[in-house]
Amino acid sequence: MTREGFPIRSWVFPGNRADVTTVEKVRAELRGWDLGRAIFVGDSGINSVENREELSRACGKYLLATRMASVAQVKGDVLTKRGRYTVIKDNLHAKEVIVGDGERRRRYILCYNPKEAERQKKHREQIVAFLEQELARHPSSKATAQWAIELLASSRYKRYVTITKGNKIRLDRGSIREAQKYDGKWVLETNDDTISVEDAACGYKGLMVIERCFRSLKRTQIKMSPMFHWVPRRIEAHVKLCVLSLLIERVAEISCGESWSRISHKLEPHKLEQLQISEFHTPQYRFFRRNELPAETRNILTMLDIPIPKLVMGLEKLQKSAQKV
Repeated sequence: MTREGFPIRSWVFPGNRADVTTVEKVRAELRGWDLGRAIFVGDSGINSVENREELSRACGKYLLATRMASVAQVKGDVLTKRGRYTVIKDNLHAKEVIVGDGERRRRYILCYNPKEAERQKKHREQIVAFLEQELARHPSSKATAQWAIELLASSRYKRYVTITKGNKIRLDRGSIREAQKYDGKWVLETNDDTISVEDAACGYKGLMVIERCFRSLKRTQIKMSPMFHWVPRRIEAHVKLCVLSLLIERVAEISCGESWSRISHKLEPHKLEQLQISEFHTPQYRFFRRNELPAETRNILTMLDIPIPKLVMGLEKLQKSAQKV
């Protein structure tokens, strides 16, 4: 992807192939592109000491997400670092955190999304309210009760409950307070001292956009789920469709100067449905006529340089044998 988020090329590798070997192949095939600068962006799944060393050799510079709760340095030094965030966008704030000196020096970028933080806070409050109702509703709070076992086995609820020494289930207020520290936040690690905080935050945001693109394609937009692709060419075709949709999305965002979520919200289904083509017949002709477009839809299509269909089109003279009213 370019700095603006345009996908340039994609590769598809077997699922059991090591990430660092894919980087070597990608770098080898991009050598003739005369790129001024390239950086590898990855999620926390490949952020390990061994992978960072391999990425440094194969790719040079990397930008990786890191786990927050399970990495002591991040949990203790990065998340607690005081300092103001730089406001990059309404939904993206970031600040730099340097930990250690010399060879042990690590550069982190702490990112924060206020809207996502508010969403996570409300979601957790709903869960806690439900748990409080459940605990009050059952006379027995034994952890061996069926309702308690179900809560403890639930991935949604188990992190907010605990078992006391008396084998009773209780709300874990400490876990609730701990979860609040991570609302709307994610941490990036990079070995590139020249990349700005803004570029680092936006660079990883591009990876999140790609993942969202895959999820939305599979679940909602073209309803490709469930998918049972076993043939390599079908798997690759699916990935190429996702990349193409991402390209179209980025073109639309840059053309309109707004995020895709806002563009798609403006083009709500009931508004798009007002764009209709009706077929008409006269004794001599058959033709199609477009109805009037809503002003907002017309403006979006104009910004995207999509031609608005003509008012009347497809005029066709009927043969005498086919002339009907």
